[in-house]
Amino acid sequence: MSSVIERFLKYVQVDTQSNEDSTSVPSTKKQIKLATALSEELKNFGIRDVRLSEHGYVYATLPSNTAKSTPAIGFIAHMDTSPDLSGENVKPKLVENYDGGDILLNELQNITLSPNDFPEVEDYIGKTLITTDGTTLLGADDKAGIAEIMTALEYLTSHPEIEHGKICVGFTPDEEVGRGANHFDVSGFGADFAYTVDGGAIGELEYENFNAAKAIIKVRGRNIHPGNAKNKMVNSILLANEYISHLPPQETPTHTEGYEGFYHLNDIRGDVELTTLYYIIRDFDQASFEKRKENMLILAEELNKEFGNDSFSIEITDQYQNMKEKIEPVLHIVDKACAAMEAVGVTPQIRPIRGGTDGARLSYMGLPTPNLFTGGHNFHGRYEFIPTFAMEKSVEVILKIVELYANENI
Repeated sequence: MSSVIERFLKYVQVDTQSNEDSTSVPSTKKQIKLATALSEELKNFGIRDVRLSEHGYVYATLPSNTAKSTPAIGFIAHMDTSPDLSGENVKPKLVENYDGGDILLNELQNITLSPNDFPEVEDYIGKTLITTDGTTLLGADDKAGIAEIMTALEYLTSHPEIEHGKICVGFTPDEEVGRGANHFDVSGFGADFAYTVDGGAIGELEYENFNAAKAIIKVRGRNIHPGNAKNKMVNSILLANEYISHLPPQETPTHTEGYEGFYHLNDIRGDVELTTLYYIIRDFDQASFEKRKENMLILAEELNKEFGNDSFSIEITDQYQNMKEKIEPVLHIVDKACAAMEAVGVTPQIRPIRGGTDGARLSYMGLPTPNLFTGGHNFHGRYEFIPTFAMEKSVEVILKIVELYANENI
């Protein structure tokens, strides 16, 4: 088994699930366990400049060993896993020489990874896959990225004859709850530009992402004993349904792809007296993004006129912006990544991120940061899987990017 696979299987044993409701930094203390382990592992490579910050960020620098003038390149991945499904007691399964059929993840619960539901799995017939056991997520998002960066860095430290410029590495907490860049030390990191290794299928290369906001709608009702409620009770749950039903039903994640934006209701909590709707708003185009936010505000106003002025209140908070504006002036970092992929036999697949990465916010913080593939699929759920060869190719791409910049006098 290659070292990147061994590393990945070790890292996923550490539960690092983040918590959106927490106000601490990082949002869960268990992320520090992996951060500490990574810091020690980096020191064992012989890297002296390793730092674990008070907020749980891991930074390391491999100094340049060439007399050439080369840029300082950063590689970044996040340590936390999604709150959407448990990351505790992960039991990865290796499926060798995949035959193209259904993969039984959990016999007891009859959970199957089927190409009928996930046709992309058929792209890996004959390959070795790592899957879940059906009860947890896998954690390839983004422990695969961490393993790939660490393996590339270990290779460089054990082969000092390979010329390279300054290499900066960063591992962040709380990316999955939108806070991964909150306390990132851009100036201390020391890179001219960086790559997040946080993408999906082999070949993915992304420098466009959604503009993102979240909306919280509070719907207020009036509770009366149901036996005496006629003309008195106002059921906030039913009022909330009015709000939901007035948004365009075809503009949800289920019905959109590519550059299409959406409204996504991802949580609802309530009773007769008070119901709260939690939405995320996504769009690549800035004007369309602003229009979506305006639509949600107008809808609340209109429903207040119909049901009472204090029935609906809404709070919208911007989360991150499309990084394209910050990447295009330094598009050589995308071109170099394409060249690196082609050099190791990977076909680049440049596409927009229907989501966000730490790189989106870091790009607006002065560190242009496109996104490289990890090789994983179906992140955040029990059907997550990753082909082992894709992880190995990711390591090759990272090393090739370093090589291409080392051979180019700037």
